[in-house]
Amino acid sequence: MKIQPGDVVLLTGASGGLGVHLVRAFLQQKARLFLAAFPGSDLPALRGQIEALGGEVAELVGDLRDASEREKLVAAALERFGRIDLLVNNAGMEYTAFYHELTAEQITNIIAVNLTAPMMLTRLVLPGMLAQKRGHIINISSLAGKAGPAFQEPYAATKAALVGFTQSLRSTYRPLGVSASVIVPGFVEAGIYARLKARTGISAPALLGVSQPEAVVRAVLRATEKDAPELIVNPTPIRPILAFNALFPRLGEWLSGRIGADNFFRRAVEKDRTNQGK
Repeated sequence: MKIQPGDVVLLTGASGGLGVHLVRAFLQQKARLFLAAFPGSDLPALRGQIEALGGEVAELVGDLRDASEREKLVAAALERFGRIDLLVNNAGMEYTAFYHELTAEQITNIIAVNLTAPMMLTRLVLPGMLAQKRGHIINISSLAGKAGPAFQEPYAATKAALVGFTQSLRSTYRPLGVSASVIVPGFVEAGIYARLKARTGISAPALLGVSQPEAVVRAVLRATEKDAPELIVNPTPIRPILAFNALFPRLGEWLSGRIGADNFFRRAVEKDRTNQGK
């Protein structure tokens, strides 16, 4: 689905990390934007910047953990613009920690934001997309969902689930004019990784590298236009390693350990524990 001037994009996680870069790209496509974020303190300023550039935009602060707020978000977008052509499930959260030390609330919050919200928002926008026989859903996953690094159990589980969810969506709805794509970035110099790096001073493993947010944005645009099932975004080739992991799980586990992602997160946890005096 090529984004046309006037198309309506509903974007979650709009005011932080990758979201701001996506906003700029959609603005260049002359799309109309409905932006959601939580706590969303930056949304008014972002809306002002878009309007100053002549863009048409509306925003809503919404806690995606809350079912009523998810429903309010979609209803507000439809009331404002009358349609939704592209849903980008970008909002996400994670905790880098020993799994047994996470609280039950932290785990359920990650599941709610990273998985439940994309699934439920998709369910809410699908009737309108089916009625207009046109629409696309972009789910932002992660390489963590492909490789399952240490200290990322809830995050990895939700991101892996997004891959399967997207595959099923495509199988069901592509014959009806609506499709979906999943974007699978590695470490990105924005959002979660950028905050972790700033907090601990630890950089991503050299063998994996770090992508710039613009690379992820290009993947989102390409996936939408080309109806790509899945696009991995990483500065070094990663698909051969993932294929090796699938064919030879035990050797793949050893290889993944050598690449350094597990050690990166382990060092981050150790740094956090030191800073907290544990």
